Amino acid sequence: MDRTISVVGHAAIDLLFDVEHISCHNESYPIIDYREYFGGGAANIAVGIATLGGKGQLISAVGEDFGSSGYEEYLRSLGVDLSLIYRCKDQKVTKAFVFTDREHNQSTYFHWGASALLKELEPPEVDLVHLATSECSFNARIAKKANFVSFDPGQDLITYDRKDLETILEHTDILFTNRHEIKRVCEMTGLSFEELKAGIDTIVVTYDSRGSRIHTKDAQYCIPVVPVKAIDPTGAGDAYRAGFLLAFTRGHDMETCGRIGATVASFVVEVIGCQVKLPTWEMMQERFEVHFGPLPK
Repeated sequence: MDRTISVVGHAAIDLLFDVEHISCHNESYPIIDYREYFGGGAANIAVGIATLGGKGQLISAVGEDFGSSGYEEYLRSLGVDLSLIYRCKDQKVTKAFVFTDREHNQSTYFHWGASALLKELEPPEVDLVHLATSECSFNARIAKKANFVSFDPGQDLITYDRKDLETILEHTDILFTNRHEIKRVCEMTGLSFEELKAGIDTIVVTYDSRGSRIHTKDAQYCIPVVPVKAIDPTGAGDAYRAGFLLAFTRGHDMETCGRIGATVASFVVEVIGCQVKLPTWEMMQERFEVHFGPLPK
């Protein structure tokens, strides 16, 4: 029986616009095309876990339009547990608006919607929780209640105050960051990487096309990316975490967890959309074994 992985953070609708130019003040340019996708870091991870066959539970604040948007029905159809979502009256679903020009410059606007109310809500008691990008004080409070904490501050790291960040890190068992975020965490806490590592069992740092490194108390593992024709890197980190965490709960060693994470991520980058091409466990295993050999039992 798989262990439930509760994922805290955003369930967002991503609106991606292709434009002639990024507008400055008092300018207007044509929109060439646009696409709408289901996204949000926490939902991406919960969907990834569920698609792999695990038990993904989403903890998120959603607006009154959550049902009419089609997102709720979609998540239920995949088996994502929505029993701990907060339905917020007179609020809207979280949305991201991303504008990309012909030179691949981007301008992004993020409407927190119902997610902004998490700071006022009382978090539930859970077993294993992954804290994705979310409201920092809610993350700090649920971290103190959980039996096991995985933490990924992501782009929301700039919204954290030092007290909440330190509270979360005190309870963190696995920390996920990219190479920029780990430096920022050290700067905000005043700790060196070695001091940070001394207080956290496992730290996973991703390095884009150079793969990832897993740091434990007594070892370090270098995990390469799985080479594919990459179209869009958006959502790769969330897919990595989904694969890693499910593998971890199924008893795989750290190196295998990282390789499974990298394999799951390789499917996502082949298309546009964070949840469009997430693999089943069988699909992941087939690609894993091509690149890494037999999947350990």
